[in-house]
Amino acid sequence: MINRRAFTKAVGLGVAATAVSAGSSSNAQAASAAGSDRPGRPAPVIPAIAPGTHTAFTDLKRVRAGVLDIGYAEAGPKHGPVVICLHGWPYDIHSFVDVAPLLADAGYRVIVPYLRGHGTTTFVLPTTVRNAQQSAIAVDIIALMDALKIHKAVLAGFDWGSRTAGVIAALWPERVKALVPVSGYLITHVPSQRHPLPPKAEHTWWYQYYFATDRGRAAMETRQNRHDLCRLVWEEVSPSWDFGDAAFERTAAAFENPDYAAIVVHNYRWRLGLADGERRYDRHEQLLAARPVITVPAITLDPALDPFLASTDGTGYRRFFAGAYEHRVLPDIGHNAPQEAPTAFAQAVVDADRL
Repeated sequence: MINRRAFTKAVGLGVAATAVSAGSSSNAQAASAAGSDRPGRPAPVIPAIAPGTHTAFTDLKRVRAGVLDIGYAEAGPKHGPVVICLHGWPYDIHSFVDVAPLLADAGYRVIVPYLRGHGTTTFVLPTTVRNAQQSAIAVDIIALMDALKIHKAVLAGFDWGSRTAGVIAALWPERVKALVPVSGYLITHVPSQRHPLPPKAEHTWWYQYYFATDRGRAAMETRQNRHDLCRLVWEEVSPSWDFGDAAFERTAAAFENPDYAAIVVHNYRWRLGLADGERRYDRHEQLLAARPVITVPAITLDPALDPFLASTDGTGYRRFFAGAYEHRVLPDIGHNAPQEAPTAFAQAVVDADRL
């Protein structure tokens, strides 16, 4: 029997080339039409590359933005249309190490920030609460846009990044040109988190409950345990991705941020209603508790092998998207969609920009 990881590695280039239209042939037709109905703005066709073609960013920067000094990678022309790519947990900016040059070559200015508690992003003041509730992270990205004088951008992300992009699109739609959220609508509704999921789904979220304990916090504060736990999550949620030691270690360096454990633990405890947020974000959270509809153009992506997805047809969250919309499925791809399927992810970005 062929090992699924080995098989995917062998056909990685083909997956990247074909995944963009995998939801149905009508998706590809709709994307083509979206570009062709604007004279002079045909949708670029992103060239297929194998995942792992690029391993590093060439332009790393820092900027003071709100309560943070944000570290970020930048690629592409300075005055190009802006795409902001947002990573999840346990990942970092390298989830977009192949996506960024693809978008840069298509004429976009690509910004890939380390989220708070990750990599070179640090708090300006030692007294600032190490808070990772959803609206706090969203405010960080608005502050980054303000610091870089970016009025509007395409937002694209997965996991924490998808949630953050969705929060911004819901609360500040005037700042979002288009949206590409992996797994669709991920805005957290804390009251509903008190209700148990089916046992199999609860099992998938094991680390969330681990972090609710002092034992889990201690694990995240211990370098080797943190390293091994995060690698285990990579293996479980991306069952077909043969990522290798080097790729993981490049990202694991971001976990050495001194605030990493506090930010990660608070994020998951807050989601479960086990940790308080800050009062400064109460107004935002009250608006988000109403499950606001997202009105900006969006292409949602569901990786077929992501264990967190109840299904991949997008029907569970379709009602939350009221603007121009497409849904796509990425076959044979796990949770870390941009790094596993960079061509498909980049194509979704340029197509969303033309919805």
